[in-house]
Amino acid sequence: MKLQRTTLILLLLALGLGGFVYFYEIRGATQRQEAEVREQQIFTFTQEQVQGLSIQTRGQTLNFEREQNGRWIMTSPEKTSASNASISYLLDLLVQGRSDRTIQVAANQLADYGLAKPQATVTLTLNNQQTHQLNLGNSDFSGNFLYAQVDPGTSPNGDVDLLLVSSDFQNGVNRDLAEWKIENDTPNANNPTPQTPTPVNPSPSP
Repeated sequence: MKLQRTTLILLLLALGLGGFVYFYEIRGATQRQEAEVREQQIFTFTQEQVQGLSIQTRGQTLNFEREQNGRWIMTSPEKTSASNASISYLLDLLVQGRSDRTIQVAANQLADYGLAKPQATVTLTLNNQQTHQLNLGNSDFSGNFLYAQVDPGTSPNGDVDLLLVSSDFQNGVNRDLAEWKIENDTPNANNPTPQTPTPVNPSPSP
């Protein structure tokens, strides 16, 4: 009888240990991994939530709005139908893009990273009227990443957080005006999703 009671206790302990391993090591590891992925995302909204887009570079300022049918129109510097392929390419970088890492620098060092006067500023307006901003600065030493600042602001200690984002953003924002117009869309008959257009005047490789 005593042996059976001991066996039962050991069985209950084994079940408890197994439950702990499952919830902490297996399920918990998955949740921690998902949290790490979220931390690496540049933004957490979806493309469908973006209703307005403004792109300011050193050469031009462009403004776009999404119509109810999902198509994009350019509101300035011209009012015309916009290239959904060009806009989708940029939005995909913003929504799906990941930051390689985050660094913290003093606010008075922004010029060292090309962010005192950014090479480009992207401002997004969501369907809940929230706005978000991404400033793009210089390339890092490897040339594979750009220094960037998301929703610029300073921390209580006066420092700012900078991200390292893909250099593909240079191709995403530095386009001739003609490339932002609908006549440069090149739809794929086998895939209705807008594809990255072939640039009229290809931007130099970062």
